[in-house]
Amino acid sequence: MFNKTEVVEILLLGFQNPQILNSVLFVLFLVIYILTLVGNLLIIILVAKFQRLKSPMYFFLTQLSVCDILVSTIIVPNMLHVIVNGGSRISLAGCITQFYFFSISEGAECLLLTVMSYDRYLAICHPLRYTSIMGFRLYLQLILISWLLSCIFSFSVAPFLSVLEFCGRVIDHYFCDLAPLIELSCTKHTLAELLDFVLGIPYIGVPFFFIIFTYVSIFIAIIGISSSTGRQKAFSTCSSHLTVVCAYFGTLIVVYFAPTKRHSFNVNKVLSLLFSMLCPFSNPIIYSLRNEDIKISVKKFMSKGI
Repeated sequence: MFNKTEVVEILLLGFQNPQILNSVLFVLFLVIYILTLVGNLLIIILVAKFQRLKSPMYFFLTQLSVCDILVSTIIVPNMLHVIVNGGSRISLAGCITQFYFFSISEGAECLLLTVMSYDRYLAICHPLRYTSIMGFRLYLQLILISWLLSCIFSFSVAPFLSVLEFCGRVIDHYFCDLAPLIELSCTKHTLAELLDFVLGIPYIGVPFFFIIFTYVSIFIAIIGISSSTGRQKAFSTCSSHLTVVCAYFGTLIVVYFAPTKRHSFNVNKVLSLLFSMLCPFSNPIIYSLRNEDIKISVKKFMSKGI
């Protein structure tokens, strides 16, 4: 048994596959990471460059792209190192630090998706008042509050993690998430699982139910539109966001709230790939394919260059 002061290094096992398969995964994940950076940086550049994208919805989208870049950068480079070496050692302090920055980025993304749902709610349910309500000051405040709350929620876990006694040094995962860290602790798992659940409430629970409320209101408003063209146009303005919300929150709920998650870390690792790699990769694609303003801006950008 090791106490928390003696365990100073953690071994990340990553993916225990044959070397040939790990080589394929390395190339695949590296390509996805590069495309993720390119796609999200392109969104940020387009919003900064083109006047037609100067609206609150697109400014929120740039912040979502920042979150996707941060999440991928915090997780993927170290994961590639783990894959190449068939495992990797990381200090306990570095492991906890990785979790903090990851949770800040993930929390900010959850809150920003919530803010974006509120923006769509105002645009569809209160279109005449949208401009007066969603001014520069409000959407700037919403962005700052999202990042600030995410930092507060993440660092509020520090006192709890600091009192955990760690009895093991091996994590069967490719990054330092909360559940694998809890698995290493000697602390009663009921207390540790409560910590996991409590952290998920402000990050996942409250935002998810708020988004459900806004979209129920949005669907009621869309049904009330008399023309089919108007209904289709109204739905198209929020379909991209709804697609991202379903994929992102659906995965998070399964990973962090499913009671059986601790019994199958292989499944947990696969699901974690969805929100740590595939969602950041697919978000720019989803918004580009379903948004005419972005598609037009991309064509202009590609034809004229920077």
